[in-house]
Order: sequence, then structure tokens, then C-alpha cells
Amino acid sequence: MAAEIKVPSLGESVTEATVAKWLKRPGEAVAIDEPIAELETDKITLEVYAPAAGTLAEILAEEGANVPVGALLGRITDGAALGEAPHPPADAGPSLSPLSRGEGLLSPSPRLRGEGRGEGQNALERSGPAVRKLIEESGLDTTQITPTGPGGRISRADVIAAQAPAPPPPLPSPAPAVGEREVRVRMTRLRRRIAERLKAAQNTAAMLTTFNEIDMTEAIALRERYREAFEKKHGARLGFMSIFVKAAIVALKELPAVNGEIDGDDIVYKNHYDIGVAVSTEQGLVVPVVRDADGMSFAEIEQAISALARKARDGKLTIEDLSGGTFTITNGGVYGSLMSTPILNPPQSGILGMHKIQKRPMVMGDRIEVRPMMYLALSYDHRIVDGREAVTFLVRVKECIENPERMLFDV
Repeated sequence: MAAEIKVPSLGESVTEATVAKWLKRPGEAVAIDEPIAELETDKITLEVYAPAAGTLAEILAEEGANVPVGALLGRITDGAALGEAPHPPADAGPSLSPLSRGEGLLSPSPRLRGEGRGEGQNALERSGPAVRKLIEESGLDTTQITPTGPGGRISRADVIAAQAPAPPPPLPSPAPAVGEREVRVRMTRLRRRIAERLKAAQNTAAMLTTFNEIDMTEAIALRERYREAFEKKHGARLGFMSIFVKAAIVALKELPAVNGEIDGDDIVYKNHYDIGVAVSTEQGLVVPVVRDADGMSFAEIEQAISALARKARDGKLTIEDLSGGTFTITNGGVYGSLMSTPILNPPQSGILGMHKIQKRPMVMGDRIEVRPMMYLALSYDHRIVDGREAVTFLVRVKECIENPERMLFDV
């Protein structure tokens, strides 16, 4: 009996996916729960698992096809690979050959049958009925075919290759072009969704950005002082992100509009702090969410960010990992950005942009000192957040980063 491979549930509000890649080809054996295909939605890439063990019999949705939830992707047949059968006993006569029985299989021509049972004949018997029919029609000798299929089977491509005429002697070719002037590549579903959301943010929100600068001297000293002991105890690297998450939460609690959103004619103020952390992947930018970050320690925040970043780069994020953030932090500084204006992540009303730490001369009292400085940007929805609140938010973050003990003593 054939088992059907269907598009699984893709999460709330996601009704369609694109077949990104097949990990198995027809005729290959699969184990139950083995990944056999990858689907790409506008949020994540997810794997489709084999519902049963057997052989991938056919693919009904090719790579690049758009498929709704529940659509049929392919079928798996029971048992071994297509056409595979146990070898007959050594003393069995020709009448016992699987190819000579009347079980819906074609009897081979004398050319295919041959006198002995060499490697070509064994490869033929391991191959599927469609391949055997193609060989029968082509009149090829199995010794002329090099099997490349799983388990030493002959594939359709092998038969076609054996039929192809020998290539002509090579002719002098013109010098290769320096390079293509342009290359056209179809946008992935994730990239299209990113484009739609960012444009929607520009079209909908009254977006504005305010800046400040932070002296990172104390934060760097704190990190250097405890980094080794922190990593040894918690098994996580002590970065700046946990410090900024904690500082942002302090400011969000004092300025709740930055943690809110507009829903129709209502303003929704959030009393929970689910902080999205932007992560760049080969497929595009994703924003997994650290949930209830206000109740976490610095170590727990670093561990959560590290785990989410790993899942993002491995393409293992789930819909739940990406849903429901109340505020976002993005760090362009890891790529060398000195200053930027981050775009809101709808329906959120604020996003904090960190940047490169760069030493600059600063006036400290009556002296000029070289200090590690960072520009900080807050983009916000001016429909819900006033300029005073935005500036006050950044000042509060600045105070917490420049004096980290304020967060420890809640002052």
C-alpha cells in the first residue's frame, strides 16, 4: 500500500509553502520519520518527514512549486526499492527468475537475458519495471550500461546515457567571456515576505529615528572581568546583547508605549517583554523571540539567544520561535555599521539599533580622553510614541549601559 506525503500544518495564518528541495529521489529507500523534502514558507524553512518506511515511488510537486497545506507531494510504496527482489537460489532454473514470471513484469529479450548471471543482469533485476521496459525498447545490452542508482540499480538516466552517441572530437572554442553581465534569480518566499513586511512598515507607520551615543567603557570592563568565569559556569559566551536586552527592558517598563502596538483604533500596552533579536542567515533576516526576557538572568538570555541563532542558521526555527515579539534589537555593528536607521518589525512600535564600537576622543570634564563609543538608534512609530518618550527611552538605555550596576540595584 502506498503512503501519501502531504504538506503539514505550517502554523497560524500560513496556508502555502514552496517546495525548496527534495532530499530523496524516486526509487530511493526511505526510513520512517526520515527527512525527505524541505518546504519554505514566508517565515521559515521546515523539513517534511517520511510518514512510512519504503521507497519513494513518485514526486508530484517539483522543486519551486507552490503548494497549500494538505497538498499531495508524493507517495511512498511499501517494502524495498522499486523492482528490487531477492536473488534466486543458486540451483534455481530460468523459470524462477523474477523477470520470467507472469507477475506484471516484462520478460527480457534474449539480448538482455544472456547466458549467465553477470553484474549487468543483477543490476537489471534490481531496477524498477519502468527502467526494464526502457532497456527492452532500446535493445541495449546491460553490459553497456553503468548503474549509478542506489543499491547498484540502473536508473533511467543511466539508460539514456548509454543510448547517447559518443561525443564528437572537441573543436577549438572561443575564449570564455569575462562573466555574465547580469544574473536573474527568483526571490525566495522568505525574501519576498521580508520585502513585503518592510515596505508595509514604511507605508503604515509614521516611522522616525532618534540617536544617542554610549560610552561602552564600563560595559567592556564588566564583560572582561567576568567573561571567563561566566562561560565556565554557564556554558555560554558573555556578549553585549544580554546587557542591552536588560537595559531595554528597564526603559520599556518606564515607557510602555514603546512596548505597545496599534490595533485598529486601540493602543495595546504589553505587560510582557518578548524581545526579538535580529539574526542574519543565508536565506535572509529573521527575528526569533526571547520570551519573558524580563524574568531571565543574563546567563539565561545569552543561552536563549545562542540557541535561537543556531536554529536560525540551521534552518530549524519554528513559527513559534518567530511569533509574538513586543520589541526588537538589531546589531549592525557586527558587520561594521557605524550608524543606521533600523526599520520597524510590524506590528511593533520600536526597534533598537546597536552599532560598531569605535574609539573616539571625548571631553571628560576638562580632559580629552579616548573612549570606546557606540551610536545607538531607536526607530519608533510616531503614531503611538512621542518624541519625548523616544529620547527618554534612549537616555535610559544609555544610563544603564554606562552604569551597569544600576540594573543590578534597580535604580
